[in-house]
Amino acid sequence: MYRAIPVEEVIAAMPKKRQEAIAKRGAELVAKVERRMTLAELRKGRKISQAAVAEALGIGQMQISRLEKRKDPRLSTMARTVAAMGGQLTMIATFPDQEPVVLVASEFAEKTARRAKRA
Repeated sequence: MYRAIPVEEVIAAMPKKRQEAIAKRGAELVAKVERRMTLAELRKGRKISQAAVAEALGIGQMQISRLEKRKDPRLSTMARTVAAMGGQLTMIATFPDQEPVVLVASEFAEKTARRAKRA
């Protein structure tokens, strides 16, 4: 019977330079996940105007302005807005006692399950 080897043991057995490289890359990945932006910051960072997003969504520019100021926008609205900027909204749930989990809408989960059954 085999025993699982903890990743910490594997890394500890590596040369110091390799351990440092792994730690550096890990810190970079964590920094990416921890980065937070509002919809307005995201849009401005992508150099897209409110008018362009509004046109892609078929709504008025003023509605985009209101959306960006809203304290609690609907997820479906945020997903459509991110899609209008060329992206895909992903929600990640984090817990202190487990790895982060990507949340999917039940509609998406059902489609994925149907595809898996066909394969």
